[in-house]
Amino acid sequence: MMNFTEEDLDHYLQNQADLRHRQVCKSVEDVQKIIKDLTAEISSKDARFQSIANSGVHNDSFKDQPALASKWSALLRGRCTFNPAIQVLTPTLFLISVPVRGLMGYKERRARQWRYYTLSGSHLLSPVREPEKLHQWLELESFANASQEWHDTRLAMEGDIVPAKVVTVFKEQVEAAIKTCRLTEKVCVLESVGSVVRVAVETSEAQIEVELVPTVELMNCWPKRAHWPRLLQRWPSTERTRCIKSFGFNLMATSNYHWLLSFSRAEQVLLGCIDEDGGYRRKCYRVVRQLKEDVWCPGNKPVITAHHLQTLLFWTCEKYPSSRDWRNLRECVLRLVQKLHKCVSQRYLRHYFVRTYNLLKYTNTNELDDMAKKISDFLENPHAYIH
Repeated sequence: MMNFTEEDLDHYLQNQADLRHRQVCKSVEDVQKIIKDLTAEISSKDARFQSIANSGVHNDSFKDQPALASKWSALLRGRCTFNPAIQVLTPTLFLISVPVRGLMGYKERRARQWRYYTLSGSHLLSPVREPEKLHQWLELESFANASQEWHDTRLAMEGDIVPAKVVTVFKEQVEAAIKTCRLTEKVCVLESVGSVVRVAVETSEAQIEVELVPTVELMNCWPKRAHWPRLLQRWPSTERTRCIKSFGFNLMATSNYHWLLSFSRAEQVLLGCIDEDGGYRRKCYRVVRQLKEDVWCPGNKPVITAHHLQTLLFWTCEKYPSSRDWRNLRECVLRLVQKLHKCVSQRYLRHYFVRTYNLLKYTNTNELDDMAKKISDFLENPHAYIH
């Protein structure tokens, strides 16, 4: 087996990963401007949806919590240029959470056990299936102050805020805003299956597919099913963990009946501050992500996305918390690749915050097997790919 050197890795980063970073940054900039205009127009017509400019700590709901905004800015100053609403899954596939307005004072409560309604409002004889580990019901009563607009029967049913109904209303507003903003040459709504709004956005770099997801942003609270940090956990530090949990979590309208738990702000802070001790964690991540996109799992709809790799990185940081474990870039890259090969081969990757959920549960097993074979080929002769 011919191995690669630190010099090979630096060259690979400069010629491949840095180029990818510049292209993605330009695409994000173009998409952000268009979606910002689009969501601002939607918000002017339906105040329940906000502009993406108001996402995260800039959400209208948190204007009375300036300390949170200051803490966020201090943590990510100079480290993160992307809008917190935008997740880059691949260079041509973005996930954008669109914050909602009018749901204040969230408190997690025990939800009713069974639901017997369909999305059209008819009665079922057997109940709707229960949410999986990364999903939950969302009831109007969970909010101390839910504006009257959310009691609209087009959005709620039997006390539940129904994600599929929210997406239907939101999609109507997206289609109208594209025409109003005269963006028909730059944005078009794509056909989609299930509760999702997919649009194609033309940028100076490429056509980007964007999933727009109405999102309830919840600060200063943490879901009970996310048992984090774990007992005797050494990474991240106790202080950093407490800080991360103060940024809360999101509930995203991605399925018919149940809301998806998302920890995008927590993940952003973890990734943004990951090399405070001077290690090579982020460089390692960038190398593996580039190999994934170029060789192992290319394309617009890969089975493994940047989010999967990010999750794998967090687990690896937790297992190897010492800075000395991240000082040799070549060893770090090989370690992360080996862990990725194990996850793909076993078709199992635990969610970082809700560890009982397998992120690969519904992925295409044939594609995972193909990827495992490609990673195995790489491990036999890495110099053939990085030189």
